[in-house]
Amino acid sequence: MSGSQKHTILAIESSCDETAVAIIRGDGITSEILCSEISSQIDIHREYGGVVPELASRNHSLTLRPLVEIALKNAGVTMADIDCFSATAGPGLASSLLVGHTAAKAMSVATGKPFVSVNHMEGHLLSPFIETNEGIEPNISLVVSGGHTMIIHTEEFGEYELLGKTLDDAAGEAFDKVAKMLELPYPGGPEIEKMAETGDPKAFRFPRSLLKRSPLDFSFSGLKTAVLYTLSELNKEEGKAPAERVPDICASFQEAVIDVLVRKTLLAAEQVNAKLITLSGGVSCNQALRNAFQKACDEGGYYFLVCSGVLSTDNAVMIAYVALQKHLRADYQDLTCDVNPNMPLNTIKLR
Repeated sequence: MSGSQKHTILAIESSCDETAVAIIRGDGITSEILCSEISSQIDIHREYGGVVPELASRNHSLTLRPLVEIALKNAGVTMADIDCFSATAGPGLASSLLVGHTAAKAMSVATGKPFVSVNHMEGHLLSPFIETNEGIEPNISLVVSGGHTMIIHTEEFGEYELLGKTLDDAAGEAFDKVAKMLELPYPGGPEIEKMAETGDPKAFRFPRSLLKRSPLDFSFSGLKTAVLYTLSELNKEEGKAPAERVPDICASFQEAVIDVLVRKTLLAAEQVNAKLITLSGGVSCNQALRNAFQKACDEGGYYFLVCSGVLSTDNAVMIAYVALQKHLRADYQDLTCDVNPNMPLNTIKLR
């Protein structure tokens, strides 16, 4: 759905440890990003080796109001210019979600403008289309992040079919846990990618869980365990990898994850006769993963689409983009609606 009239959307994303505010203007096909502001908490949580919910919500509360003011200034608009306010409702940390969700509803009440509640995963799912200015097209999508690994068949906005998902660890979670085993800094995913650049991906033959009974589902727990056993074999006394072997372990682990992600996604595309494959979520920032997908799609005759790195990690632009689609359909939420930290994908219309 689209029209010549442009609509201005303000969105807040606060599902985990990033406080983000974005303002976009669009008609459902074309979208202009007026501003995208993100306040990261990585340095705050790094010393704990992971996100501490209480610290995250406290910092969202401190940061959000000035970030909204910065966003309005940088976008060159006022609160009165906003046609619809939106925020992430889940999945995520309950205390963090509440900060952004409540703030967006308050702005909706203050201005008399409608409010849209957005599923974080739908934001990731549709993020590859934000910068194309061609609208949402039928596709097979791999959404891969710290908390989710899913293959989704998209027919059009609001028409999604979940074809496969992780049965245990998400790919990003596996990256972080293996990085912790290797005593690499938090967050672990980028550190493994960096170390892998100088490693040999064939040095260790780590398992690929292809799951014959569930060919489109994923499992990374076995791979994680294989890395742990490898560390024990390399150093029986301490179970730590010698420094000179860390790049090889990272490269071999990364290739094992990428191999499974690419193979299963292309299998899904073949099953539904899709022509377009999209990649999204925080792990899609991994350049080796992007390169592997591009190569496989070129060889298989598929069109490949992935958004820029800044739109791959948690951001409010993707929330605003979904909100714009819902606003154009007058699909608004009551101000009594609540956050859902375990919001499943089936809150979106699944066939």
